[in-house]
Amino acid sequence: MTHSVIESSESAASPTEAVSRRTFLAASAAAGGGLLLTVSMPSLAAGSAGSAAHGAAASPGPALNAYIRIAPDGIVTIMAKNPEIGQGVKTSLPMIVAEELDADWGLVRTEQAPLDPKLYGPQFAGGSLSTPFNWEPLRRTGAAARQMLIAAAAQSWHVPASQCETTPGKVIHKASGRSLSYGALANRASSIAPPDLKTVQLKDPKDYRIVGKFTGGVDSPLIVNGKPIFGIDVSVPGMRYAVFQKCPVFGGKVVSANVDAIKALPGVRNVFIVHSNGPTGLPDGMQTGLQEGVAIVGDTWWAANRALEKLQVQWDEGPVAEQSSTGYASAAADLANKDPQKTVHSDGDVKAALTGAAHVVEASYFYPFIYHAPLEPMNTTASFQDGKVEIWSPTQNPGANRTTVSKLLGIPDTNVTLHVTRSGGGFGRRLGSDFVAEAAMISKLQGEPVKLLWNRTQDMQHDFYRPAGFHNFKAGIDASGKLVAFKDHFVTFSNGEKASNSADLNAAMVEGKSRSTEFPARFVPNLEFGVSMIPLGVPTGPLRAPGSNALAFAFQSFIDEVAHAAGKDPLQYRIDLFGEPRELPAPKGGPFGPQPAFDTGRAIGVLELVRDKSGWGKRTLPKGTGMGVAFYYSHLGYFAEVVQATVSPAGLVKVDKVWVAGDCGSQIINPAGAINQVQGAALDGIGAALGQAITIERGRVVQTNFHEYSLLRMYQAPPVQVDFRITPHPPTGLGEPALPPVLPALCNAIFAATGKRLRSLPINTADLKTA
Repeated sequence: MTHSVIESSESAASPTEAVSRRTFLAASAAAGGGLLLTVSMPSLAAGSAGSAAHGAAASPGPALNAYIRIAPDGIVTIMAKNPEIGQGVKTSLPMIVAEELDADWGLVRTEQAPLDPKLYGPQFAGGSLSTPFNWEPLRRTGAAARQMLIAAAAQSWHVPASQCETTPGKVIHKASGRSLSYGALANRASSIAPPDLKTVQLKDPKDYRIVGKFTGGVDSPLIVNGKPIFGIDVSVPGMRYAVFQKCPVFGGKVVSANVDAIKALPGVRNVFIVHSNGPTGLPDGMQTGLQEGVAIVGDTWWAANRALEKLQVQWDEGPVAEQSSTGYASAAADLANKDPQKTVHSDGDVKAALTGAAHVVEASYFYPFIYHAPLEPMNTTASFQDGKVEIWSPTQNPGANRTTVSKLLGIPDTNVTLHVTRSGGGFGRRLGSDFVAEAAMISKLQGEPVKLLWNRTQDMQHDFYRPAGFHNFKAGIDASGKLVAFKDHFVTFSNGEKASNSADLNAAMVEGKSRSTEFPARFVPNLEFGVSMIPLGVPTGPLRAPGSNALAFAFQSFIDEVAHAAGKDPLQYRIDLFGEPRELPAPKGGPFGPQPAFDTGRAIGVLELVRDKSGWGKRTLPKGTGMGVAFYYSHLGYFAEVVQATVSPAGLVKVDKVWVAGDCGSQIINPAGAINQVQGAALDGIGAALGQAITIERGRVVQTNFHEYSLLRMYQAPPVQVDFRITPHPPTGLGEPALPPVLPALCNAIFAATGKRLRSLPINTADLKTA
């Protein structure tokens, strides 16, 4: 593992950094003694994190409430507000509080906060938003607690607070040599009037002891020792085990089933049909309705799952049974030869510019539906009793889950208690509520606590898939190689029966800000983005770096084609397209309120950094080996990546190494977690490129398990070198923005190695054979 941090002296852009509106701080004595600090602060983003993009309604009240408990023995407990799905927020966010508190990290404990929108505001994991939403509020939370402990010590010693300072876990008075631990001061501090959070003194980053230091995950020892911390591990008294079989065709309904025969099988407690509570089978991007199916409840999950082998269901498959991947491809090819149904962005006169161009480049690109592939399948444990339900679930979106269950069961929100467990992978899949709704309904109908656990086939065949897409590009370059015209006719999917009057899929990012600013928009004078849509009955939803994970492959691969057609170095060509360092205003709107401007200097900076670190253009490579580059901006992060790959005469692809240069602001909170996220994102993208596709036949998913849907194997995983460029901008998240560039960088490397351009994913080795 290699990494580095590169400092930059760019000017700061901090309008969103300032804390505005009133903040609230309350202190009280904790149970058993000590300090309990409650912090309420408005969100720094104008929009709520509970937007439609994450399936949760915005709640009134504060957007951040954090509890800090300091016990008499000095143990500091910091609540983890957001779900932990492997992105490391249960470690990194408490590190921010502990840093400004000047706590002894060895005495810090973290706890998963309960779901309570009135106290915590929206609680979710998605969009790489935990850091940008919480960096400033949590710093001030810790600083306020430190100020209160100093005041308590000053009172005890009858000295001015200005004469006191802190060392890890202690307040000291240098003049007299006295010191008191935080534990000894906690009770007195609980009676101190809390300070105004807007005015508390924050640390100079050069004095950080916790933030910026390699720190192991707080749950890592539990994971290594196999402790039961995941949803799949939950066990409650009197619990039964359930499986739920839905129609293999999306939206299908039950006509009949051999219920009595299955009930008679050993270990089976009950079998019953669960009817849907509304329209199902439509790709609304975040399906929450309860789909129809047959529930089998057993004494063990093994017994219930084995009973599925003998379950016979007659299904009304519905109209989606007529859909298929080949049908989608045929429809896309037909639409590509026509004018777009809709123009979503236009600059200049593309037609005239293409006519006058010295050279025109045309190419069509395709990417497939893909599956989220969390290693922990969907599961939830639910106990319904006396009009109330208690739920244990590995969810990314507990607030939306509670709302769904409340409506489904016809009970108030207050009668739904939801415990968030750690997730064994999410990648956007657990933003949905379907698996939670199923468990809650099965428990109600069974009258007992039930753990619902999907098997792998069910998990793979009932996902909310990343939408497929077809891009038809045309670019014009002048005699000097400059890009003067760019056109994309994007054929994707609608969420209705007729494409002409249906909304596009949110996860496809067809229009809005994601399309109007898609590079090279704003950097070429004549540009047009058009869209045509195909009706779809397959459910879709956001997958790690939604939209960007697909668009980057198509756009950055085609930009590479344009650079080569112009006779230019593809890395320098991108830099030249960005032009002089400057800020371009972000489009208005978006799910999370005002967005920062796009900074071309930051984009150029990561391209230059990855150029230098990878030795771009300076390496002597053997035959069959090439290097490719790509840049992408998503989720507020600027990332450029270079891939070196070797292709054998048989067409086998070996990824030799990946270089990643990222700019995610002024501070890497936990380098250990940050590097882990970036390396994981790059490997995730490589795995998708090498062998992942979901195909549809007769309205159902063909793939059944990982032998038909390949995850990246250890022998395929290359070293990933990570270098961060530190710039004076608010810190951003890392779970998603490092993924998109690696796919086009890999495909561009394969072109450099073989001269063969890959325009379709996953990579087909047959297309690369030379012997």
